[in-house]
Amino acid sequence: MNIFRFLGDFSHLGAIIILLLKIWKTRSCAGLSGKSVLLYAIVFTCRYLDLFTHFISLYNSVMKIIYLVSTYFTLYLIYRKFKATYDRNHDTFRIEFLLLPSVVLALLWNHEFSVLEVLWTFSIYLESVAILPQLFMVSKTHEAETITSHYLFALGIYRFFYILNWVYRYYTENFIDWISIVSGVVQTVLYCDFFYLYITKVLRGKHLTLPA
Repeated sequence: MNIFRFLGDFSHLGAIIILLLKIWKTRSCAGLSGKSVLLYAIVFTCRYLDLFTHFISLYNSVMKIIYLVSTYFTLYLIYRKFKATYDRNHDTFRIEFLLLPSVVLALLWNHEFSVLEVLWTFSIYLESVAILPQLFMVSKTHEAETITSHYLFALGIYRFFYILNWVYRYYTENFIDWISIVSGVVQTVLYCDFFYLYITKVLRGKHLTLPA
């Protein structure tokens, strides 16, 4: 554990809290991609199967459980409790184009060809692109509510801190994981355009509107 991973974890937790508060306070899922949340549920399920086989620390286990429970609860809110407000017409990204390449890549490039390791690797690859349905949905509607923008920004910051975590671990522990690094860089690059719009518009109190 180091300060960058700690900040990354809590940025991720902050993103989840922002999303849940947005849904609960407005009683609406408008503007949110259920497909992105579904992909994150798959990511966490595949990654945290080691909860049943390995104990690392209480902090580690609690955070994993929080991510799993909150993500599945969000799916429940979107697809069940507030499904009347879910915009299926704009949430049309073909997630099979993300799932299948992630599966193939995990089978080809992994640290060890075992079930848990391949599933972990698959989750890393899938997480790098899991936000694409949400960004695609924003691009189709050409705008995002301020609270949704804060959610996306917090997710992007989470990944940025994790990149710093890997750099720190390389210099202090001589540890390097190219699978995580490459996937993290890809994920961060996907956020670059959004970061620019967020900083220039949302932080100045303007509604985030994307160009058509």
